[in-house]
Amino acid sequence: MRLATWNVNSIRTRIDRVLAFLDRSDIDVLAMQEIKCRPDQFPTAAFEEAGYRVAAHGLNQWNGVAIASRLPIVEVVDSFAGQPAFGDPPVVEARALGASIDLGGEDGNRRLTVWSLYAPNGRELTHPHYDYKLQWFGALRAAARSWLASRPESLIVMVGDWNVAPLNEDVWDMSVFEGATHVSAPEREAFGAFADDGWVEATRGRVTNYTYWDYQKLRFPRNEGMRIDFAYCSPALAPRVTGAQIDRDERKGKGASDHVPVIVEID
Repeated sequence: MRLATWNVNSIRTRIDRVLAFLDRSDIDVLAMQEIKCRPDQFPTAAFEEAGYRVAAHGLNQWNGVAIASRLPIVEVVDSFAGQPAFGDPPVVEARALGASIDLGGEDGNRRLTVWSLYAPNGRELTHPHYDYKLQWFGALRAAARSWLASRPESLIVMVGDWNVAPLNEDVWDMSVFEGATHVSAPEREAFGAFADDGWVEATRGRVTNYTYWDYQKLRFPRNEGMRIDFAYCSPALAPRVTGAQIDRDERKGKGASDHVPVIVEID
């Protein structure tokens, strides 16, 4: 199985590029972030014509997550337990979507649960959105702990735009990020806490590259990027991972997203 995660930065704007990527890279499951539309606005028909089932969760033109799968999607959850709200009035934003995918098999009970996650940005260290970001990570960790506690054998992968650069090497110049979000100690600790609980990030030891380049200041031509898109696998799934790729070329050309797909190969 080839599973990919991609912050597409508006699925309606980039539908042609996404479909071309799926075909070119032979992707079985694609988790998308920042779809920027409601489910009724999502280009579902185009995915179905290409052979994919779709689950989507979006509230408006902001945020939004989706999953497309060649295999049957048998259960969908549009938030994780305890997911915090933000705003005035507070709203549980469309930042998490879980889909159980039927892998087949004689027992009829082989499933892979894929979570498409779009973590809050944080904005500034003194902004309420930063506190919300840390709360969001804390709630996700608690939910993820409960999944492993109830069924340690579960095949689960949490993928997406985590909006954290866990290591100094994940940004082009740490001095540029002094006093900024994405690299602060609390954010990095929140990201690393999943590994403390037994989750295994599947791409780190297999591929090295950035996954995001800002549109401004010629960041991509200068390779001034960030690595903020990751795949955390449950302990039962991690040994089944056989490879990983970052499709840097997808950032090239007209109409590219500011993120690129991250691919995980699973046996």
